[in-house]
Amino acid sequence: MFLELLGFLTQFDPGFDVLHYLTLRAVLAMLASLFITLFMGQFFINRLKQYKIGQVIRSDGPQSHASKSDTPTMGGLMILFSFIVSVLIWGDWHNTYLWIVIATALIFGAIGFADDHLKIKRKSSDGLSAKQKYLAQSIGAVVIGVWLVNATNISTDLLIPFLKDFVIPLGAIGLVVLSYFVLVGSSNAVNLTDGLDGLAIMPVILIAGGLAIFAYIGGNYNFANYLNMPFMPGTGELFVVCAALIGSGFGFLWFNTYPADVFMGDVGSLSLGAILATIAIMVRQEILLFIMGGVFVAETLSVMIQVGWYKRTKKRIFLMAPLHHHFEQKGLSEPKIIVRFWMVTLILVLISLASIKIR
Repeated sequence: MFLELLGFLTQFDPGFDVLHYLTLRAVLAMLASLFITLFMGQFFINRLKQYKIGQVIRSDGPQSHASKSDTPTMGGLMILFSFIVSVLIWGDWHNTYLWIVIATALIFGAIGFADDHLKIKRKSSDGLSAKQKYLAQSIGAVVIGVWLVNATNISTDLLIPFLKDFVIPLGAIGLVVLSYFVLVGSSNAVNLTDGLDGLAIMPVILIAGGLAIFAYIGGNYNFANYLNMPFMPGTGELFVVCAALIGSGFGFLWFNTYPADVFMGDVGSLSLGAILATIAIMVRQEILLFIMGGVFVAETLSVMIQVGWYKRTKKRIFLMAPLHHHFEQKGLSEPKIIVRFWMVTLILVLISLASIKIR
């Protein structure tokens, strides 16, 4: 939106043209989403309390979580609002990638909203059934995948990190299939991780930062050529998108840090996971998303292993799943688990960024 206005303002003063620069717009997008979240946060939390939109704690979870019952939830609406507003203000409306990310946020946010609404209405930790949620996510993922293939010049090759000039050609159909699994998997993985105060949002911020660097390099011909990475026209705008996501994430963390004043709910976790997946697909770094999101992957695998092993043997491998609950049952304090998971994510993001030069 602001870029449209700049075209008019530069007629009177060429100095306004500086605001066209990607890096400056990214900084302004981050600050905008951060301050929007901070300014609206307490008002939003008070409204959630007023309408009794509180978290329902699972009965079989750690007993230490009982005190969190009725903590306001659906704080993900705050994240999405500040994120989308900031992107619309500082983003390039002519960029198709920008609109696909916004659509992803709205689609998966709507699924999460429906899930949260049912939980609150029923006063139960059960919202949408697993089949309903999976079907809705599947439809959304296919729509996004097909849109990406047909409306952009996205490469259909799968890049292999740390290997120079080695790619796997997927073709249009293959890319849609891959996009489906990445979107659904990432969305559910962040959802499973969102079980402790601030546990999910900080890894989202760190991963968004990593993806922002890949977007900036891939969208710049000179940098991409120098670093022997594929040049992907238009993806540079995702640098602004990632910055807006980082700002809204930090703003939410202000209220979500231990002990949390608000939870993001499924409306936040499902949409954030899908946003990261969509950006990773656009910059062709699906494998690196798997590496950077190692905490999300571990949380998901812990649930799959626990359920599968229990069905087969009636015994449990972990004291409780997802993995963060296992560590709680082992006696680790919640803040210690949270910070250590953050540290692991930071290390994994740095390892992934090393792939830029180690090729």
